[in-house]
Amino acid sequence: MDSLRVHAKGLGEKDYTKLYGVQSVDFVLMFVPIEPAFLLALRERPEIFQEAYDRQVVMVTHSTLMATLRTIHGIWKNERIARNHIAIAERAGALYEKFVGFTEDLGRVGKHVNDAKDSYEKALGKLSEGPGNLVRQVEMLKELGAKTNKGLHPKLLERALDVPTDPING
Repeated sequence: MDSLRVHAKGLGEKDYTKLYGVQSVDFVLMFVPIEPAFLLALRERPEIFQEAYDRQVVMVTHSTLMATLRTIHGIWKNERIARNHIAIAERAGALYEKFVGFTEDLGRVGKHVNDAKDSYEKALGKLSEGPGNLVRQVEMLKELGAKTNKGLHPKLLERALDVPTDPING
């Protein structure tokens, strides 16, 4: 009886909960190999188990060891699952925020593409549409004798020159 109490006290004083690198040791298991002696000690001094427990020492015997280990395994498994759920929730939040930023950027790109298209169409209009378009004007300069070795693309000429003649601008 006293040897159980002394051994439990000694295990409690070692303070395994402060071991470096071990994060979740809350109790130390004290294996008592002779179960009848343990039961006799509990009958004589019922407080011996609680005293050990108060020192974070849990006494186990042949008949309780496997159940205790399975309980500990289940608790650790649930703790890992809970940590994973927290990590998944944090990662999901970060992913969602990144996705929102991506969609905002994509919207800005689309607006810039549309703005660029509008600017392109306006510039193309000045270049090749209407009676005073730039292609028509430079072709008129060429017809007047401007010296050049190059010529405009035939499709651009066709587009630009396929307009009614402006009596003021030629």
